Amino acid sequence: MTDTTPTLDPRTTALLVMDYQRGILDALPDPRSLLSRTADAIADMRAYGAAVAYVRVGFTEADWAAIPPTNKPFSFLGRQRLMHHADAATDIHPRLAPEPGDIVVRKTRFGALSTTDLDRRLRDRGVTTLVIAGVTTGGVVLSTVTDAADRDYRLHVLSDCVADPDPQVHRALMTGVFPRVAHIIDTAELRSLLHTK
Repeated sequence: MTDTTPTLDPRTTALLVMDYQRGILDALPDPRSLLSRTADAIADMRAYGAAVAYVRVGFTEADWAAIPPTNKPFSFLGRQRLMHHADAATDIHPRLAPEPGDIVVRKTRFGALSTTDLDRRLRDRGVTTLVIAGVTTGGVVLSTVTDAADRDYRLHVLSDCVADPDPQVHRALMTGVFPRVAHIIDTAELRSLLHTK
């Protein structure tokens, strides 16, 4: 939609690291290079003093009980008692471990914002721009990009830090949907956009 991608002011920018959990990464054929690139993006953001926020999905017994049968994907998780918040499968991958001062939230639906206080915590820090990294493209990334666009954040999707088990879904979203509301960049471009500040 625009000819140039705006530079990133670290004081008003946050990297969202979403659903980088063992149980979700297991759905990908080989997540090692994805983890490596995302670790680099986190390091770059930290080096410039930008906020880093981690989003993980995990359920309590009460969360499972509150899922209505009309919610097709999440009622299945509830019935099967999957992704309990204390299970190792819901841990953030140790390669990307949060550090003191990072934001960490637990969600119970696809998006990072709808069932958490993440929006308030970002606004409290003066964040107006989000850089998106997440698994999966058709789940947390799609839901969060759509919701965050409606909340008027400036959005950058890290093309080499999002992935989906279905390559067709990933490609359709990255080429046909996300460019309408977000700047599509990769980790090398992220570094250059931060370096220009």
